[in-house]
Amino acid sequence: MTMSAGWYLRRLSRMGPREVGGRVGDTVRRRRWRSTRPVCPSVTGARFTAVLPAGALAAVPPDAARRLVAEADRLMAGHAEFFGVERDDLVDPDWCHDPKTGRRAPWGYAFDVPYRSEEAVGDIKQIWELSRHQYLTVLAAAYAVTGDERYAERVAGHLRSWWAANAPLRGVHWTSGIELGIRLLSWVWVRRLLDGWPGAAGLFEENPVALRQIWHHQRWLAAFPSRGSSANNHVIAETAGQFAAACAFDWFPSSARWREDALRSLERQLRKNTFLSGVNRELASEYHGLVLELGLAALAEADAAGVPVPGAVRPVLLRMTDALAAVVDGRLRPPRQGDSDDGHGLVLDGPGTDRWGSLLATGDAVFGRLDWWPEVTGTDVRTPLLAALIRPYGKDGGGRVPSRPAARPAHFADAGMTVLRGPEDLWVRCDGGPHGFLSIAAHAHADALSVEVRHDGVDVLADPGTFCYHGQPEWRQYFRSTLGHNTLRLDGADQSVSGGPFLWTRHARSRVLVADTSDEKASRWVAEHDGYEDAVHRRTVELAAASREVTVVDEVRGPRRRSVELAFHLGPAVAAELTGNRAVLTWTRDGEDRSAVLDLPGELSWRAHRGESEPPLGWYSAGFGRKEPSTTLVGSGSADGLREFTTVLRFGD
Repeated sequence: MTMSAGWYLRRLSRMGPREVGGRVGDTVRRRRWRSTRPVCPSVTGARFTAVLPAGALAAVPPDAARRLVAEADRLMAGHAEFFGVERDDLVDPDWCHDPKTGRRAPWGYAFDVPYRSEEAVGDIKQIWELSRHQYLTVLAAAYAVTGDERYAERVAGHLRSWWAANAPLRGVHWTSGIELGIRLLSWVWVRRLLDGWPGAAGLFEENPVALRQIWHHQRWLAAFPSRGSSANNHVIAETAGQFAAACAFDWFPSSARWREDALRSLERQLRKNTFLSGVNRELASEYHGLVLELGLAALAEADAAGVPVPGAVRPVLLRMTDALAAVVDGRLRPPRQGDSDDGHGLVLDGPGTDRWGSLLATGDAVFGRLDWWPEVTGTDVRTPLLAALIRPYGKDGGGRVPSRPAARPAHFADAGMTVLRGPEDLWVRCDGGPHGFLSIAAHAHADALSVEVRHDGVDVLADPGTFCYHGQPEWRQYFRSTLGHNTLRLDGADQSVSGGPFLWTRHARSRVLVADTSDEKASRWVAEHDGYEDAVHRRTVELAAASREVTVVDEVRGPRRRSVELAFHLGPAVAAELTGNRAVLTWTRDGEDRSAVLDLPGELSWRAHRGESEPPLGWYSAGFGRKEPSTTLVGSGSADGLREFTTVLRFGD
């Protein structure tokens, strides 16, 4: 995917004067850096002191350690899976090779590499992911819990290989700040986890090559921050990585300045990226998790180094943790809202470790759980290690704890998110919030007034997910489209106008009119949006607990006749038998047969779609790079003046 002149004009239209000025300065700096070859300052007597406290590793639960070691052994054999692509070349990887397309990213000055072009580079996510070095933190953690030097030696070999193949400012791995920031955070933890290995100092602080790489990473991040309309989760990763490195690798003349600037930016950006309710402003659950992980990792470095953090940092992370506890379903799954690329801030665990349970366990250790929090039964490696570094909130300088919700919140007014709950873990998420964050809303979907419905953790009415970012524009368009969500489309158009794969030029504005969750027997939500010219779409959702019934009423008001399409996407586990305007839904959960009946509006003509590609329709993406057929029910018809369409979902015994 290459960007056209029209895209650049649309992108420019979403920037303010300050951002334009900053980007002009970035362009001048990139040109100047092409010919300048700065020398890393001389470092003598460097010591790594940001070690784990005594007893931290002993607190790792045995089952979590077993999962970790099993994954480490798989990595040692050269096997891994990234975004649906199985790799068997990790004994000696090619750092610029994309196993998905077979292409290899070109060499040269970093800012000349056309990383958005799959034809020239390959799938950039496949290339970048390995070089976040989060699989190396897994290997280093395996060394830390077992003492087996094979893991440490493999880590050392791969780091030396990467450093040799990726000279500063050369190649695809020096093009994106989020990649540099996450990589720095990984290196900090690799060094920490290898501290008992005799070769650790020789790999890092006594190694001129490592020192040069660490210095150039921090110099790059200080010079090219994500700014303006791009200051979303990327800037959090950049500042968290910069701060972590400036704390743990504080060996350079600029370390103190980098640390202070990064911490100041981190505090400011955490506040800007988070609603007062604690929900991430990108309204994309995976990025809520990423930002929370990065924030907790940065807090761990601050406390380990004895660096006081600004007063807003801990409260923001606390609110984010409480918000996560509030919105997850009975299986600890958050909403599938907005973009998702499976990005993690810090990886210390093997597969089978629940990401969201891990975050809540860390929140419990650091902030303390509230009575209404869901129970976390799983274990992980990361929680006891982070908890060993982070001072408990309100103790030993950890800050004064702000007030917290006395009961589980159901409505987040600033985020426009409402969760209705019923018996048997019946969970309904209603979306009446802003289209996205900042002027480009990069990770938003055209999903105003969409709903998700889960029964005991099973997606019944599902958000289909994300699947891809670059290289497959027709799939990117589908998964972020209005038709790709459980909502209503008029005249075949999206509610918001896309200007590119991470750019929206017009945002639908939603407002919640009613969010009544006070009655345990019945809850009601009403919202509307103005995404369609001279027409308003209003939706009412009611959950009746006794009858286990969800009613959705869609109202279209406008002066002229419009074509209407109403879509309901079923989860991949759900089979549907559609007869007329009634669909019988069946699925299995924990060996038990479950069912529901979906009565659809008779005013529309209904068809079931599954696994269609031209155009895409009837797909579910469980994770980035992966998709599978699922059933989508689409009703077509028209509306003029005032028209209502009623859908009723009834769950069986």
